[in-house]
Amino acid sequence: MRGLLAELQRRKVYRAAAAYAVVAWLLIQIATQVFPFFDVPNWGVRLTVLLIVLGFPVAVALAWAFDLTEDGILRADPKGSSRARRSAIMIWAALSLVILGVYYIVTRDHEAASRALSGAPTLPPVPADAKSIAVLPFVDLSQNKDQEYFGDGISEELAGALARIEGLRVAARTSSFSFKNTAIDVHLVGQKLNVGSVLEGSVRRDGQRVRVSAELIDATSGFDLWTQTYERNVDDLFAVQDQITHAIIEALKIKLAVAVRPQKAVDAEAYDLYLQGTFFSNKSSEEGLRKSLDFFERSLEKDAGNAKAWTGIAKAWLWLADAYVRPLDAYPQMKAAAQKALALDDSDADAHVYMAEAKRVLDYDPAGAEAELRRALALDPNSSAAHMFFGLLRGAQGYAGEGLAQMDLALKLDPLSPIISNFAAMQYIASGRYDDAIAETRRLEQLDKSFVYLGPFLADAYREQGKYERAIAIYEQTQKVTGEPQSGLAITYARMGRPADARRILGEMESAATKRYVAADEIAAIYVALGDKDAAFRWLDRACNEHSAPLYGVGRAREFLPLHSDPRLPPLLKKLGLDPQRVLAADSGRS
Repeated sequence: MRGLLAELQRRKVYRAAAAYAVVAWLLIQIATQVFPFFDVPNWGVRLTVLLIVLGFPVAVALAWAFDLTEDGILRADPKGSSRARRSAIMIWAALSLVILGVYYIVTRDHEAASRALSGAPTLPPVPADAKSIAVLPFVDLSQNKDQEYFGDGISEELAGALARIEGLRVAARTSSFSFKNTAIDVHLVGQKLNVGSVLEGSVRRDGQRVRVSAELIDATSGFDLWTQTYERNVDDLFAVQDQITHAIIEALKIKLAVAVRPQKAVDAEAYDLYLQGTFFSNKSSEEGLRKSLDFFERSLEKDAGNAKAWTGIAKAWLWLADAYVRPLDAYPQMKAAAQKALALDDSDADAHVYMAEAKRVLDYDPAGAEAELRRALALDPNSSAAHMFFGLLRGAQGYAGEGLAQMDLALKLDPLSPIISNFAAMQYIASGRYDDAIAETRRLEQLDKSFVYLGPFLADAYREQGKYERAIAIYEQTQKVTGEPQSGLAITYARMGRPADARRILGEMESAATKRYVAADEIAAIYVALGDKDAAFRWLDRACNEHSAPLYGVGRAREFLPLHSDPRLPPLLKKLGLDPQRVLAADSGRS
């Protein structure tokens, strides 16, 4: 070995290897950082990196065999021992194999390695067929970096257009956008979202001129299926989107039963305002949702016939309701906007979803809600929102099995959605499947550690299992984060025989309810735990009159089980449009 090292030094192999490494690093930086700006496809970047890596053993071999002298390149003087030469050959061969192996592991097994390290639970894999796609957010390459909303909006519009194509499964927006601002590995995206192909791209806008680059990639091989760049005026953006849609149909060899309907063009300024509204409507904060309403309304001032802007308004009011705004201040607004959207375009699946929620929560009309959801799914079978709300509806009606099946479909369509994961955990608890609820909430923590909507369901699951100390720790942590008293903590204290602590939280919530909106059914649940059924029904009646959305699950929620034998519960369920016999019978059998 000592002789080999001396021979490597004599032949200046070390110097050549170091020089190659420096130049290779510079070339890789250029390939990964500069190529995208010139719309070089991903496979071009990967091929460049692979060739640079494979060139290393070749450079070392050439340095061993030849010397660079004043007289030019000459064959090296073969002074070394035969043993040194044999050792060198073996090392080069091993080095080549190691480099190839490392490259394969990094590009193909990255996800498995990270999952093993994190221990993150995942959904069972669903086989991805070739006719499935994820549309990733288009990157903003504009000079001022102020067109993020524009790139996101184009991605969403393309996903919506593709979702209408029969025979093509489109990953939901939440899951696809979870890869935003990350180094994209299409193989990883394909595995996580169970899709066969990935559409990514970029936008560069300068005034009224826009450049859109799109690239369709096979998620298994990593090779391009199609790529194109368009430079147009903003007014022509709808034509560009239609062209991209048709190119994807051709590339994936999809046979259309019905021709794809071209998008209806709207005023360019109105469309830009609509895209900004869509961007803020996905923020989920009260500030973001209210900003989205402003942009949608300004869009309608420019073009009153823009149905999608009305759908956006309905969406914003849906997520403002209960969490930030009194239900009766939000749901009528949502219903009116959904009605206007459908009057302009009855084929808008999302508008039918929001109309379904209006009929369920505002009108207490579950049959009408079901009809709207079935219409939404007929228009867009890929709608994870439609499947999610259908699951909630069927579960509340007493069809627990069907409700969970719909929720599972929503999770498969949108596996990285915190809100769907959250509602799935809630349904598992309602069905008494606490271990499944815990597994789902653990998965939710991997998606978004700070996510809290309608309370921490992991704590609820531990509470129902009788693991009170674990539940208390989570409730207290949630209370610190939100600054709001937790009804679940009060219920836990009551079940532990600590009524004074439970009443302290109850008093805080009742006091808060005199100043702002507090869901009355949460206060009712504490009274149930304390054994005061009369007070519980007073608050439940108030929740019914206020049209609290979570109240719809009162017949299935574990905290209201002690009321099932009370004759006042069936009339309340009827008021909600539910069949008391079906709901209560389903709960007793946990069907």
